[in-house]
Amino acid sequence: MRKIFAVALSMLMIFSLTACGGEKKSADVQDTKTKILVAYFSCTGSTKTLAENAAEVLKADLYEIKPKVPYTSEDLNWKDETTRATVEQKDEKSHPELADKNANIENYDTVVIAYPIWWHTAPRIIETFLESYDFSGKKIIPICTSGGSDIIESEDNLKNLFGQKANWL
Repeated sequence: MRKIFAVALSMLMIFSLTACGGEKKSADVQDTKTKILVAYFSCTGSTKTLAENAAEVLKADLYEIKPKVPYTSEDLNWKDETTRATVEQKDEKSHPELADKNANIENYDTVVIAYPIWWHTAPRIIETFLESYDFSGKKIIPICTSGGSDIIESEDNLKNLFGQKANWL
């Protein structure tokens, strides 16, 4: 887990350095840096920590993606086929409702989406979040936490579902 966190944080730091490169501006010239939002979904706190660190490094705003009905620890038992998270992940049509839709995506050029890996992909609530906003012309950067899976399958799935809406990095 620490290795994944270190790699993700390193990538964010590289991104922030490249995003901030270029000519120095005088104090009286308006700053035209990319405005960044880090939107995250976290049940156990690991992804929240990653998102908070990313927002700090990127000097980005932070937004928590919350389900209307919060997940309990019982909902997250991946060893039980009848738990809420397991049932949702197996049903491609599952779209857990969001607690709010106040992310103000229109105010941002880049959106970093942080989430845990569930069953090799993003939790269904991330799909609900992506369906709920217009990401046209936006850069989207997925980052994740995981106990053992990498981001590849998850990223491919999200790009296939929502790739036409934005520029995925």
